[in-house]
Amino acid sequence: MPTYMLAIDQGTTSSRAIVFEKSGDIVAVAQQEFRQYFPRDGWVEHDAMEIWQSTLNVCRQALEKAGLTGADLAGAGITNQRETTVIWDRATGEPIHPAIVWQDRRTAATCSQLRSRDKESLVVERTGLLIDPYFSATKIAWILDEVEGARARAEAGELAFGTVDTWLLWQLTAGKSHLTDATNASRTSLFNIHTQQWDDELLALFRVPKEILPGVLDSAADFGVTEAELLGGPVQVAGIAGDQQAALVGQACFERGMAKSTYGTGCFLMMNTGTEPLRSENRLLTTVGYRLNGVTYYAVEGSIFVAGAAMQWLRDGLQLISHASESTAHAERVGVDNSVYMVPAFTGLGAPHWDPDARGAILGLTRDTGIGEIVTAALQSVCYQTKDLIRAIRNDGARLQELRVDGGMVVNDWVMQFLADILNVPVDRPRVTETTALGVAYLAGLQTGVYQGLDDISSMWERERRFSPDMSPGLRESLYAGWEDAIERIRHS
Repeated sequence: MPTYMLAIDQGTTSSRAIVFEKSGDIVAVAQQEFRQYFPRDGWVEHDAMEIWQSTLNVCRQALEKAGLTGADLAGAGITNQRETTVIWDRATGEPIHPAIVWQDRRTAATCSQLRSRDKESLVVERTGLLIDPYFSATKIAWILDEVEGARARAEAGELAFGTVDTWLLWQLTAGKSHLTDATNASRTSLFNIHTQQWDDELLALFRVPKEILPGVLDSAADFGVTEAELLGGPVQVAGIAGDQQAALVGQACFERGMAKSTYGTGCFLMMNTGTEPLRSENRLLTTVGYRLNGVTYYAVEGSIFVAGAAMQWLRDGLQLISHASESTAHAERVGVDNSVYMVPAFTGLGAPHWDPDARGAILGLTRDTGIGEIVTAALQSVCYQTKDLIRAIRNDGARLQELRVDGGMVVNDWVMQFLADILNVPVDRPRVTETTALGVAYLAGLQTGVYQGLDDISSMWERERRFSPDMSPGLRESLYAGWEDAIERIRHS
């Protein structure tokens, strides 16, 4: 029986493919960045065909590096940037508009109007989400309204909607599978997380025709088989999960109260709350953590829009550094007691503030401020934003004893130590930090019989290093007070 699994990790700035062994060890990796489009202030778009082509490229490259073909795989899984919205022609497979990315804020006015009509309580009750441009529903309606004839074609069943997982699955199966999983469905604002069904009242509220929606399966399920010529043999797509939920699985956070935080383009902290959803009173999100064998496991989540993207901006926008790895030397020279604060609200503030109109700023500048202080402030902003989320979780009555971390930024020891210090909790970095891809490989393995259950997966999680808090309470409080002041200035600017 084959035991290799292909994980497709389609992210906000790049597409990656990773081949895993049953042990969870990485056999081969391929990655390709793709272009970001910013047509107006607060608008973020991708070329959906470029996403597909880059994904196909990296899948082929990873298999070639591993010396494998599709015929050698037990199965494949897809994990994806969530909420990003694609609508395409069912007959041609061509998108009718560029993909609207999760970071995009163009529907802020629509969301404000819905809130003014007192509709947010309905949305929160059914979906666990707030009314915000972040989620897919208003993006779908915007495309259908703005593209000539699109709404009529959608109602006639000629168009299909999908988040990126659904879009890639459609392409991989040559249009045979128009499906998603419960985690991605739960991020659209159209899916009732209690009944596990598309909600007719929400569809009417957001003006989305039911005809364009995909079917919804468990996170480990039979999603279809890839066309044989694409990957050198047919491959069963057996797992799908949104990127943050996939990381929850990859970090083996299967017990109530276990939490992980992923540091990629954005930062997303997610805590398992078991089979009962926890409604946050502090503007966190209640969402589907994963669904297996028809049983839904819920999570509470805090979403930060900009983490690694801040370093990308320093590199590409301001050209203060040529590679993200240079940031460590700057931070070690400046030290933690940095009076400069960067609030990277490039596309608004996420949880727990949810201010789509806020914009980024650097505060505390003096004549002595240099590149080092600004770079350090960018690194620290990720940790301060995480503390905002932890405070909100604690105010909801949950207790965090430790935090498992993953994503590209966690290789930076300086950032991880500062994170432990500012949170005042231990931070655990796993041996395999590619936990988003690993999680969806695990899901595919569950479906194809590589693993017999979640206990198999839990037994494979290994800690590479623990970062323990080592900062005086006075300094911790002083630094965070400066951050809170910076946030207030941004929100009221």
